[in-house]
Amino acid sequence: MVDFDKEALVSTQWLADNMDAPDLRIIDGSYYLPHEPKNPRAEYDAQHIPGAVFFDIDEIADTDSDLPHMLPSPIKFSARVRKLGLGDGLRYVVYDQRGVWSAPRIWWTFRYFGHHDVAVLEGGLPKWLDEGRPVVDRESRPEERHFSPRMDSFMLREMDQLLANLQSRREQVIDARSHGRFLGEDPEPREGLRRGHIPGSLNLPFTELFDPASQNMLTPADLKARFEQAGLDFKKPVITTCGSGITAAVLALGLHRAGHRDVSLYDGSWAEWGRPGDTPVATGVD
Repeated sequence: MVDFDKEALVSTQWLADNMDAPDLRIIDGSYYLPHEPKNPRAEYDAQHIPGAVFFDIDEIADTDSDLPHMLPSPIKFSARVRKLGLGDGLRYVVYDQRGVWSAPRIWWTFRYFGHHDVAVLEGGLPKWLDEGRPVVDRESRPEERHFSPRMDSFMLREMDQLLANLQSRREQVIDARSHGRFLGEDPEPREGLRRGHIPGSLNLPFTELFDPASQNMLTPADLKARFEQAGLDFKKPVITTCGSGITAAVLALGLHRAGHRDVSLYDGSWAEWGRPGDTPVATGVD
């Protein structure tokens, strides 16, 4: 039995062997940026792992916010996942259509709402397909289940906390965006945002958490070494950030795998901090 709370990743072979377990549910948590030509729901409708339900990151969110896919209220989250057949007493495996990109955001969200029996599928749908495993095009229609949300506020950070941290430096901030975006050399994919990063933050592109040959996430020991190479101190708390709170969760997953448990995520990320205004922005190397 895999301990989802500890391991947080499962292999395609494990899922193939256990996908019919009565307490297991599979979630397609795919997402694409607004400028990308693909629609994650349409891709799900065309093919998905048997039994998987589609988790709409943009809809199971605070849709009244002017920021993208911010966390929803516990009432809305509970209502939406209940309709997907996701409830108390079940284990979830989340995957996405890229590999491991947006699935960790779903992993983090369920953990924020108090459900820790959730894991991410190593390699996601691309690896599943490469291995010739089955997919279907019919939508799963599970029975509703009761979900009890129990929010963990320690896992979440907001702008005022990041501003206060500029002075206290109590928490380390690490950014999952590419080096070019972090340094302010490359444009942001969302229009109207300034270039650069939160002053004093570290940079570790989320893509560097994966073995380039296998595309599997690095081992816990190698993950720890990679974070330390980026300047992270495992004895201090960490805030992860990115463009809009998606790939920040990849860093959170990597830190979890490496044994760091004092980790939170800045939900607004650069979509909020980088807007025109008076939040301080650094470029280049601090």
